[in-house]
Amino acid sequence: MSGLQCLASENIWFDKQCYDEAEKCFYEGPNGPSAQAKTALQQPKGRQQKQRHRTSSSHAGGDQELVSRMKSMELENNTLHKVVTEMRAALQKLESRVAVLEKSPAAVPCAKVKTALQQPKGQKQKQRHRDAVPVQAAPQVENGDDDEDDDMDLFGSDDEDDEAAQLKQERLDAYAAKKSKKPTLIAKSSILLDVKPWDDETDMVKLEECVRSVQVDGLLWGQSKLLPVGYGIKKLQINCVVEDDKVGTDILEEEITKFEDYIQSVDVAAFNKI
Repeated sequence: MSGLQCLASENIWFDKQCYDEAEKCFYEGPNGPSAQAKTALQQPKGRQQKQRHRTSSSHAGGDQELVSRMKSMELENNTLHKVVTEMRAALQKLESRVAVLEKSPAAVPCAKVKTALQQPKGQKQKQRHRDAVPVQAAPQVENGDDDEDDDMDLFGSDDEDDEAAQLKQERLDAYAAKKSKKPTLIAKSSILLDVKPWDDETDMVKLEECVRSVQVDGLLWGQSKLLPVGYGIKKLQINCVVEDDKVGTDILEEEITKFEDYIQSVDVAAFNKI
């Protein structure tokens, strides 16, 4: 048989699919399914397990949240029940106490005490005086004696008012006398004056004597000195202390400038409060 005839009789290449399946079954027999088949089988199972785990965890988390909420609501409900019970008990005690106070006769003296505390001081004194004076039975009189009894003041309220006014006046007089004895603060000032002569031939000793000859109530002269001005002319700088209520700078300038033969002008160099 020639080679062409042998090839023509063989049909293995036409049934290749069958041989491939047979080879696959041969290798899968001893070794089990291939790695790709295992991966293909295991991948859906893993996804299913993950999906189931996610679903179960979500259900578990939701259940725990519901349980915690229910527990907190139960605790809050129990607390509210306790508060309501305590409030009811306190209200019942208060109602019973008010009822007892309304029925007891001790409420009347309490009202009297409150009224006495609210009254002014003068009314309290009158009330005490009334309580101290014993009440006597009014004698029966006839005809016009009733009008005389109506005009009588049994409790002497006018006398008490006069005594209170007199006591108040005495206290005011004592306070005024005490206040008048306190020494009053006298406001004083220190003034530094510049007294200028007409020229360099003016007698500065005589000028200072003229200045110090000015005597006013509340004026006290201090130290003095000569200061050069220029061209041989000197000015007198003298200090004095004055009482503000009695002596002012205008009065000093007016009195000093009266000595026209020696003094040209007077200026205030410094003024300080003491």
